[in-house]
Amino acid sequence: MTAIWAQYALYNRLANEKLYEACAALSEEERRRDLGAFFKSVHGTLNHLVLGDRIWMTRFEGGSHPSTDLGAILFDDFAALADARAAMDRRIEAFFAALPPGFLERSLRYVNNSGIDSADPVEVILPHFFNHQTHHRAQVHTLLSQLGRDPPVLDLHRVLRP
Repeated sequence: MTAIWAQYALYNRLANEKLYEACAALSEEERRRDLGAFFKSVHGTLNHLVLGDRIWMTRFEGGSHPSTDLGAILFDDFAALADARAAMDRRIEAFFAALPPGFLERSLRYVNNSGIDSADPVEVILPHFFNHQTHHRAQVHTLLSQLGRDPPVLDLHRVLRP
């Protein structure tokens, strides 16, 4: 069962690389334009993904992450955001390549951003973790289309195809 999570981590990195390559072709104004998405812009949505991954990875690694505004702009500069994304993807891949013993059978206890003490089985949280990334990458995909750009193909089987 651990191999599937390592595969999702690999897909996550490769899909993010493709998406960031497309976003790098945007002007600064295009990346920050409020297009009505939940996190307003391409830049806002990409920041949210790094923040969400930071929160969940800290929890997976046994730590706790303080409650924060989920729409916070952690990285104002796109190059710094792209570097943070690449570092996070390396962190995710390393973690899922060598899952701690018993990790998949655990329940994860945490305080969510609303201050609610929660506990969820890892078997539920891991699909959420990877689905959350896919969900918001799809939003950026749509925003790229709204900006008149050709979004990259991000289908799992196509991204992982040799």
